[in-house]
Amino acid sequence: MKIVVDAMGGDLAPDVVVDGAVQAARDLELEIVLVGQRGTVQAELDKHDRAGLPLTVLHASEVIAMDEHNPAAAVKALKDSSMVVAMEMIKRHEADAFFTAGHSGAALAAALFRLGRIRGIRRPALSTIFPSQTPQGYCFVLDIGANADCKPEYLAQFAIMGSVYAERVLGVLNPRVAIVSNGEEEGKGNQLVQETVPLLRATPINFVGNAEGKDIPWGVADVIVTDGFTGNVIIKLAEGVSRLLMDILKEELTSSNVSKVGALLAKPAFDSVKRRLDYREYGGAPLLGVDGVVIVGHGRSDAWAIRNGIRMAAQTVENGVLEAIKQGLAQRRG
Repeated sequence: MKIVVDAMGGDLAPDVVVDGAVQAARDLELEIVLVGQRGTVQAELDKHDRAGLPLTVLHASEVIAMDEHNPAAAVKALKDSSMVVAMEMIKRHEADAFFTAGHSGAALAAALFRLGRIRGIRRPALSTIFPSQTPQGYCFVLDIGANADCKPEYLAQFAIMGSVYAERVLGVLNPRVAIVSNGEEEGKGNQLVQETVPLLRATPINFVGNAEGKDIPWGVADVIVTDGFTGNVIIKLAEGVSRLLMDILKEELTSSNVSKVGALLAKPAFDSVKRRLDYREYGGAPLLGVDGVVIVGHGRSDAWAIRNGIRMAAQTVENGVLEAIKQGLAQRRG
């Protein structure tokens, strides 16, 4: 399997991207193409022992900046950017999947312009794994930022795509799907939610109803569907609360000699909790609905997050998610 990686994408690129790619090539036995400014990328690659590893560099002279205010215009203008050159490889079927920790808006634009949408898909959706008390330890949330404004039919398609991904990649049998609302009772929610619920009931998925924000971490469903504005707020609020709680725990556990002893004894448990809440363990957000496998990592990803984002890309290909989404849509149309 060949994964193409945007070597210039991310707050800490290219050094951590190259480091993560080397780890992925070694640990996961993948062929990886690093796309970016050849001299810069090669200099980072030369810092690693990569004997026998299938790692190559493809030159791209331009870079789409992380603070780009008009990503669609940048994608059109910077045709030799690392992101666009990499996406062209996917379009030509010269690689199986694409990973970037670069500008998420540019990744969406490049995927739409170069790959297009899966036939029948109205809007693609960014998605992510979210820690929860489900049997598998997490749920799958979408959209988390690709579409701030949505129509009911978009959410119905998000539900199909999320259900397919949860079953094929996350191994959840007959995943339960819920829609975010301000009340669990049927009839609650804004106009978008109320108009979407009948569509979800008519869709060939395991729809279980509304989910309030407080219920998402408690395993009310395996797939959580919402518009991109709400989903982005949920994810970023959760990240902030998680970091706050970890900082408070650290402060309290080091406040006295007695608490320091207790902290030492409890360290394995705290390390386990930290891993469950750490976005780096999941690596990236699948961009579902475009006609190719695209994974978008967090802008501040370190090497471990990059490695796991590449792993997620490989798993998405291995489990045939793209074809399964197409089949799911055909089933609904049929």
